[in-house]
Amino acid sequence: MKILFKKIKNSNKVTLVFYLISLIAYIIGYIFIFKSLLSLVGIETTIRVIVLIVLFLWLLFYFLFGLTSMIIKKYKKFIILTIINILLIFIMFFTSIIINKIYNNISLISNQDYTTYTTNLIALKDNNLKNDSVLGMINNKEDIEGYILANTMKNKENINQEVKYYDDYYEMLNDLYTKKIDAIFVSSNYGILFSGEEAYQNIVNDTKILFTYSEKLRTNNMTNTNKKLTDPFTILIMGVDSEVNGLNNNAAFNGDTLMLITFNPKNLSATIFSIPRDTYVPISCNNNRYNKINSSAAYGTECVINTVKNLVDVNIDYYAKINFNGVIDLVNAVGGIDVDVEEPNYSVYVSNYGKGNLCESNSLREMNNLVCMNTGWQHLNGEQALAYARNRHGFLESDLARNRHQQQIVEALAKKMVKLNNFNDFEKLLNTISKNIITNLSTNQLLSFYQTLKDMLIKGIKENEFINIQKTYLEVYNLPVNIGGMTLSALGYYDNSLEEIKKALKVNLGLIDEEMIKTFNYDYNEEYTSPIIGKGITQNKTNIEVLPNFVGSSVSSVEEWTSNRGITLYKEFLGCTENTPGVIGRQSVYAGTNVNNITSLTIYINGSCDINPSPNNIIDNTDQTNDNNKEDDINIPGIPNNDDNNNNNQINNNDDITNVIPGLDDLPTNREDDNINEPESE
Repeated sequence: MKILFKKIKNSNKVTLVFYLISLIAYIIGYIFIFKSLLSLVGIETTIRVIVLIVLFLWLLFYFLFGLTSMIIKKYKKFIILTIINILLIFIMFFTSIIINKIYNNISLISNQDYTTYTTNLIALKDNNLKNDSVLGMINNKEDIEGYILANTMKNKENINQEVKYYDDYYEMLNDLYTKKIDAIFVSSNYGILFSGEEAYQNIVNDTKILFTYSEKLRTNNMTNTNKKLTDPFTILIMGVDSEVNGLNNNAAFNGDTLMLITFNPKNLSATIFSIPRDTYVPISCNNNRYNKINSSAAYGTECVINTVKNLVDVNIDYYAKINFNGVIDLVNAVGGIDVDVEEPNYSVYVSNYGKGNLCESNSLREMNNLVCMNTGWQHLNGEQALAYARNRHGFLESDLARNRHQQQIVEALAKKMVKLNNFNDFEKLLNTISKNIITNLSTNQLLSFYQTLKDMLIKGIKENEFINIQKTYLEVYNLPVNIGGMTLSALGYYDNSLEEIKKALKVNLGLIDEEMIKTFNYDYNEEYTSPIIGKGITQNKTNIEVLPNFVGSSVSSVEEWTSNRGITLYKEFLGCTENTPGVIGRQSVYAGTNVNNITSLTIYINGSCDINPSPNNIIDNTDQTNDNNKEDDINIPGIPNNDDNNNNNQINNNDDITNVIPGLDDLPTNREDDNINEPESE
């Protein structure tokens, strides 16, 4: 050993320094590449191990033979070994940088530890907060922005006005607009949450913000699955129109785009189910009260997931929230997409823009700055793709047409992504995804999808056949519903159509076996197209029973009706009225309200001007006018009425609910039993 050190000491000093620097740099580079390759869990494990072993063996080789050639002064051999060593150092550092950049971008997609929740107290622009003002708040203790943070803001800002509680946002908004209350607590995203309804399309301009409060809270993961992406899985895609930068900056979103995808990596098949935004379903986080499915987004991601889960009867393994404006960057990142643009069929729209054209407002929703394209097969850029995905006004099917367009965009994007042939395009795409998508998929789970992508490429599947995509179509019908005193246009669905879609989802997930088709007709003169699951099946409409107009009916008949439906009935007496005494003069819940949304009902019985009821049972409403005209009453079995109308008490087929909704104004809402007063503290 002494002889070796002596020889090293006697060697050329410049060569020795160069050797030591090169050796140390290689060791540092090896540590970097070791950590980087180790982070790529599930990706080419055998190759990663071989690479690390080879690089380690070179380290030993250079240490021994580089040192030997330096000592015996074979400088030519030493220079060659050192040049190779330096090249390997650069390769290791460069590869580590690329791997870390990719890993960090992927981590950003699943980095959702915290979410910023923001609550606003808003009022109509011509209204100011006074000491005797009444404020509206949602009656749901799990609603972070509508209830939890609203109460925190109330305490911090010393807001001491009376609070009236509501089961539904639309009911609360209706009372704000009709000035029955003075202000309401809502999410800061209230503009995009409610402007889709015609009555509130100008809500941002109609209102002003009185107070605002934000809090950063840990995000609930919502799914506990550790399912690998090499097994069949479900993922719910949610389109987000965010008014703030960053998808984690607010929990509530508009929920207009909901797309459930099942994917089976074993046979490379996917099923896409676009759920119409107006589908009338029970909202899971609102005591399963019925409402349009997009309203679940007001309560946050977890509510949307659970509502969709209950609708389709399959577990939602993963979700992804996609910023709508991010579609522009995604499409541009892959160099545009090829889509068969559907021709509009709404006559007014066609007359405005001309046959063979499709136009939509730009990404900022500026109607004076349109994005237009021709119909038929077109190569679309990002702005055009987003415009096509959003357009519904040009089609008689409205939202159903928009769902179809969104499926086309997703399919075209998927096909284009697997064709990326250089790292720059891949890096650009990954960077775009990391900025515009968040998901509950962990980084390791996202990395595990590499094997599936590799299978797609290795199998060399032809264009348009790299993956089998099954499209679905939920058959629906118009279902006007009364929510919070206002008639909204919702969509009922055909049970058989939904059942076919549910079966297809489960087959693709391997939960049930696919039924073998024993007969098949095919005309070779016609191009074969895969059937759209659920389309054309119009049996068994959803049967929605609504609350009748009981004004003019007897008390005993209402007692029987509520008892048969498990609804708690309360009775109050009106004072002296000109109407028939002893019959119902008012009711606390609007006629036309879904019976499934009602837990209690208060009826107000007309008093007699000749016989005064007991003072303890009288509510003096003589100054109130009864807006319920006889022609608005409806007959129901066992309930007498004052006219001969034969309207039904439930919505069947295409019946118009507006025929059974009277114009009830100033309904009594001051009882504890009407589900509108402040809940008991936990």
